[in-house]
Amino acid sequence: MKLRDDQIERYSRQILLPAVGGKGQEKLLNAKVLIIGAGGLGSPCALYLASAGIGTLGIVDSDKVELNNLQRQIVHSVNTVGSPKVDSAKDRLNAINPDVKVIPYNIRLTSANILDIIKDYDMVVDGSDNFPTRYLVNDACVFFNKPLSHGGIFRFDGQAITILPHKSACYRCLFSEPPPPGLVPSCQEAGILGAVAGIIGTIQANEVLKYVLGIGEVLAGKLLVFNALDSFFRQVKVSRDPKCPVCGENPSITKLIDYEQFCHLRRKE
Repeated sequence: MKLRDDQIERYSRQILLPAVGGKGQEKLLNAKVLIIGAGGLGSPCALYLASAGIGTLGIVDSDKVELNNLQRQIVHSVNTVGSPKVDSAKDRLNAINPDVKVIPYNIRLTSANILDIIKDYDMVVDGSDNFPTRYLVNDACVFFNKPLSHGGIFRFDGQAITILPHKSACYRCLFSEPPPPGLVPSCQEAGILGAVAGIIGTIQANEVLKYVLGIGEVLAGKLLVFNALDSFFRQVKVSRDPKCPVCGENPSITKLIDYEQFCHLRRKE
């Protein structure tokens, strides 16, 4: 595709980068990225990907905007409180960049629908806030060979890793099983500094842009850990686990399951 004059102006600061140029910008405009969760992580990630010119953004979230979301979920506003998060996000993203095709999925992901949703996307971003969804997304991406950017936040801490299925460690290589119910409090119970969500979500956007452009090194096999109180980043090397139940040599998990039951949780209606 040939860039229009207004696109050359809009993306000029990116096009000037030797590693991007016009051809790189065309790659971004042709890319399709799915974001799981329009919350603390998905909000900054979606804003930067839309601004950068990712051509198609899918947004999955079944929740509505609440006032307490606005401290960190910066894609929403007071005016959209009570609205579905995917609709609020779509309006905001298209207000920034009408070129972007935003596809809202106002549903909760399950083992029955996830493969149909992720199949048409080049990369998946996991900005979910619960273990059942994280494991479901990881397993589906491994099965469908979809690159995955995972992010997690808790109080003053955050982490990010990029998963290239069958090439680098997956989420289960790091955490083979979910923690017992009640052992790890949620952000709703423990709190989260809003800026931490912004930092990790922006790192996830950066991972997507590098992957689509084919530049730099993504965080494959490297867990990036951040602490806001001392502004400290560190990388932890992680290898594929040959005994991983999903991507290992003899996987024991060969089909998707809904992890609410696995985690002894009851799905919210």
